[in-house]
This record gives sequence, structure tokens and C-alpha cells, in this order.
Amino acid sequence: MRHIQFKGRQFEDVVRTRVRAHQHRTGHQWLHWLTLASIIALTPAPLAAKSFKTNFTTDFTTASIASVRADWRAALNQLRVETATRPAASNALTFARGDRFRPADQRRAPALTQLNAIAATIVPGISQSPLPVLLPFDMPAYLADRMTGAITGLPDRRYLFGLRSVDFFQAGQAGYDAIVTAYAGGISELPLRVFARPVEVHITGSLLTYNINDPLLGQGDPVRALNKQYPDLRRLIREGFVRYAFTRFGVPYVVSVQCLDSVARAERLSCREASAVAEHVVKNLRVIGGKPAPPPPAIRSVVAERPAVTSADFTFRPPGELIANSGYRRAGGRPDRTIYAQIRFPLEQAPAYANSQSFLNWGDCNLKGRVPLPHERGDAYRCRLNDKPLVSDESAAENYSYPWQDNFCETRDFQAGQCPGGFGHQGQDIRPSTCALRNEGADRCVPDRYHAVAVRDGVVVRSLQQQAMLLLVNSRTEHIRFRYMHMSPDRLDADRMLHGRQVMEGEHVGLVSNYQGFQGGTTTHLHFDIQVFTRDGWIWVNPYSTLIAAYERLIGARGRELSPEPAALPVNDGPQPVSSEPSGSEGADEGP
Repeated sequence: MRHIQFKGRQFEDVVRTRVRAHQHRTGHQWLHWLTLASIIALTPAPLAAKSFKTNFTTDFTTASIASVRADWRAALNQLRVETATRPAASNALTFARGDRFRPADQRRAPALTQLNAIAATIVPGISQSPLPVLLPFDMPAYLADRMTGAITGLPDRRYLFGLRSVDFFQAGQAGYDAIVTAYAGGISELPLRVFARPVEVHITGSLLTYNINDPLLGQGDPVRALNKQYPDLRRLIREGFVRYAFTRFGVPYVVSVQCLDSVARAERLSCREASAVAEHVVKNLRVIGGKPAPPPPAIRSVVAERPAVTSADFTFRPPGELIANSGYRRAGGRPDRTIYAQIRFPLEQAPAYANSQSFLNWGDCNLKGRVPLPHERGDAYRCRLNDKPLVSDESAAENYSYPWQDNFCETRDFQAGQCPGGFGHQGQDIRPSTCALRNEGADRCVPDRYHAVAVRDGVVVRSLQQQAMLLLVNSRTEHIRFRYMHMSPDRLDADRMLHGRQVMEGEHVGLVSNYQGFQGGTTTHLHFDIQVFTRDGWIWVNPYSTLIAAYERLIGARGRELSPEPAALPVNDGPQPVSSEPSGSEGADEGP
């Protein structure tokens, strides 16, 4: 009998028997697998949705992931050239002679072993990277100073090309991620910035890239100033980041800075100013470590296994179906049926309700207008964009009821390349089990009553006072990030949910709250989203199907997918308020 197995957190079509263990613990839900045969080719046929009048597929599929092999010979050659600029540095490393070099054989690359031992004092764990690590660190100068006795202790900022620090580094079986920070006052070699705060520069190199249906992938402009150094270097602005994408040693690397493609201000980094910092980093990247390893396998998409038992109450609307006319400029949603990762559901307990917080009861209709404007609890109104009746009460039963509804492409001013309109919400809103009111006349839910949990074993990526918390997973079969929003930054700081914190799947990572710029700035809910690595860098993908699969494992039963609703007619109440400029991404100051 054929089943779909989660192996290394990925689905594989394998013929086998199984013993089922605890279903709520996704990483360990299978107690034992007895494989009876090798992986076989499968072309899945869509299952007939006999219970629905409309003929549409109810299958979910897993992600397709491509893999590359790092060219370590080229990396060693570059390291040799870089260290040759400092004779003393060349003497610090032993380069193997001859042309025989097996990429995964460390004995053939003593220079890498020596380099990793030295670099570990700068970025611990660097030898875990299966690809050459590029960072803006002047390793030749540091090696030369070590050899001549000019420095005897740990390296300091003088080797960072004017940057302040390496704030985050994590290497895993798929590659590495790093964050370097530029001073608030700017870099002496660059023009003075208007933006008054430090600038974080993200660097990722990965053997794995996700195959997503992305019409924008591969676009961008060449960077003439760096063309000789990186012939295929592209500059592009996507989803709130200016990105510099290039290939080195056969591996995709992306350097990115969060910014707004607008006028520079002291409190907001413009993409023009961000570009200068990013190009400075790209220009000064050096090989500082990494260890050859066999490349991970490419992973093909297959039909995902789901519970056989059907839930008595859990229902959900199809992926991509938004509340009527709630998409950006009335564009529709993204009917993405991909399960991007096998995760634990991000709220600790069921029931939970994935739906819109902006276009349901007490919602602000994303500031597009409410008719009539409500003033007290229970006042009836609707959003100008549609004719759905609403009430001014966050505790309204509809907010805390099934069915679930996708709102990944719901109208926002955040860039979302996966959405038909090019802008969207970037994630999914999830309400906890219940809404408690402070008193009889209140219309707001009391926050901080329900725990959010880690969806996987991973590493936290977050600076002090940031509203967003990222959970990074870097394994032989995945390179993926999960973002949590609207939890209290002060509480996250107090709990030390900061760069490098290791968390276990199911561990408490915060409380579901209503923080957006300030406490009470939104409804009580968790914004959850998924970013996968591509040759354009980290891209937001629709998490809705992934959350459905996670919730089904949490409750141990399969949800019932409702038939798509007929397309709604547009409602015309005159011109809608328009934001003065798009926000690009949630940023540090605003959220979805």
C-alpha cells in the first residue's frame, strides 16, 4: 500500500508499513518506519472531490526544491588569491599542491581546516556550512596581523570594512545566514545617510532554492561598478528589500537590506541609501570558511498525506478565496495548495481560527472606509469595498468560528509578488480559542492569554525591540523562515527571544497579543507567515495550506473544504482612500 512519508521533514513517496505515535508532535509523530522498497516514481492523479458540487482538487502537495553543488576548487583558488595580497597571510594557511581535490575530502584542503579554526573565533559554527562562507571580514589582513604579532587576541572592528558588527550567524546543512550591521553614523567611505539608525544587512548562501511559480524571479538590473567582480550580479527591489543576487562557486548568494523605495528620512531607510550600504558589503565579501560536504538531494513535489478521519466541525474555505473584494485593488487571492513544511501549529491549543482581522467584525477595513462609521459596541457597519454586514465588536461569534479563510493576498500596502495584484498581506491572521472582555461594555479582547509556540526546532532571528520574530530552519532538506507578528516586543525582549536563541518545536515563544506600533494597535491575533529561499532571496509564500495541514495534525482529523463561493460584484461607494506610498514590507515600524 502506498503512503506519503515525512522523511527529514520532507514528503517522499515510499512503499512501507508504519507505526503511528503521538500525532501532535510533528517532528516525532512516527515512532518507527519499516521501509519495504526504494523510492519509486509517482505521477499523482488528483482525487475526485465527490462531496462537492464544484469540480476542484482537494489535494495538497509538498514543495519542490532544487539543489546545487558547491565548487570548492574555485573557492580555494579565490582564497589563495585573496591571501596572496598579504604575504604573511599566505604563510598562515597550507594550500594543497596538485590538481587532485575531492570536494568532500577535508584532507585535500588543509587550508580550509586552518581557516575554519581561526574563523570560529569570529563566527562560531562556521565549519557547519556546506558551502563557502562569504562575509565582509578582511581575513587576509587579520591573518597577516596574527602572523606578525600585530594582534594577539580576538579580532576587532578594524577588519569589518567600516561596519559595526556581525550580529547574527547561523550555518546548517543547507547553507548559512548572517546579519552585519552598519553604524548609525554611516560608513566613512560612503556618503552621509539621512537615516539615523543602524542598518542591518542580511546575507544568505544556500545549496537549496525553492521552486515557486514566480513571474518576477530572475529580474533585476546589472551593477556596473561590481560587474567585473560578480558578472551575474543583479540589483532588484522586492517585497520591502533591496537585494543583490549573484552566483559564486556555483552557489546562489543574496545580500539584502530592508528599505522603502521613497525619499530618505531620519526614521525611514530609503532604498537608495540602503543600496550604498549593500554594495559596500558585496564589494568587500571575502571567503572566511566553510567545510565541503555532499550536496543535499533535490526534492520533488508529491501529494501530501492527510488524516483519514474527518473532523466533525473543522471547515475551511479553499486556498486563495478571500472575503469578497478584499484583495488589493479587488484582485483575487493566490490558490496555492503547497505545504511548504511540516510544522507544529503555531498556537499551543485548539480551537483556533484563521481568518481576517481587518475585514471581519471590529476590523478597520484596512482604512479603506467603513459605512456608516461605528462609534459604540454593537454598531452595524460594512466595509466600503464590499457589502458584508459587520458589527463593532471584536468578540463577535463570527470572528471565533469556523470556517477558516485565506487572507494572504488581502489588501495591504505591502509588496507580495505571489499575489495577483502585486501587493498583499504577506501572511495569515490567526485568532486564539476565545475572546475574553474586560467588562460587560467592552468591545476589545483581552490580549496575552494564549501561547504561541515554535513550529519547528530552529534559531530565532530578532533584534531588541523588533516587532517581528523570525524562526530560521536550516537543514539538509529545508531552508525556510517563519515569522510571528503582534506579540509584545518588551515581553519578547524579557524572554530573550533574540538573535541566536535556539528553540525546540512546541516551546513557548510568546503570547498572542495586539501590538502594532503600540499595545492595542490591532486586534488580538497572531500574524504568521512563511518565507522560502530563492535565487531572488527570501520570498513570502502563502502559508494557508501549510497551516491547514498543521492544524489537522494538531486535532488529529481532516478538515472539510467548502465549495468556492460565487464571485462577488464590486461595490461602488466612490473613490477609496489610498496610501500616499506603498510600505513594501512590514518593516520595523509597521505590521501586516
